[in-house]
Amino acid sequence: MKKTIIASVVGGLILFFWQFLSWTILDTHRPMQNYTPKQQEILDFLGQNLEDGSYYLPTLPQGASMEENEKLMKESAGKPWAEIRYHKAMNANMSLNMIRGLLIDILVVFLFCSYLLKSSLDFKSTLISALVFGLIAYLITDYTKQIWFETNTIPDLIDAIVGWALVGSWIGWWFGRK
Repeated sequence: MKKTIIASVVGGLILFFWQFLSWTILDTHRPMQNYTPKQQEILDFLGQNLEDGSYYLPTLPQGASMEENEKLMKESAGKPWAEIRYHKAMNANMSLNMIRGLLIDILVVFLFCSYLLKSSLDFKSTLISALVFGLIAYLITDYTKQIWFETNTIPDLIDAIVGWALVGSWIGWWFGRK
């Protein structure tokens, strides 16, 4: 168990550090955060018209009939649409979010290690398993969202492949030691 805990903490730190590099120094997520010089006017308008929450435009109120939904879909085809996540106040305290992110990374690597302990632990199979694990996580979350909301998920795919290749390499080496 001690070996699994060490593998999980170090693997979580590796994953966390990769995510830090990806979002900051390497700036791979820039395509997901486009800039507009009209951002202040947009934020002012949204602030006057929205409460905290997620919005999909155009849509209908909850409880609308199937006929109303079909009519809206036909009327909206080929026209602009938007997905908005609006918050009235930015939480600039990143410490708690970073701690939560690190703890989740450690937990996910622990779950991965727990799964691995039920099979052979040679370096190659561990690395391949980590890549498959990362790819499954990407496909079921980010890519599935991309299908519906047409978002750019290539940065998330890079994170899944590189992050889990690093974690798989670490765990393959760590568990493969005699």
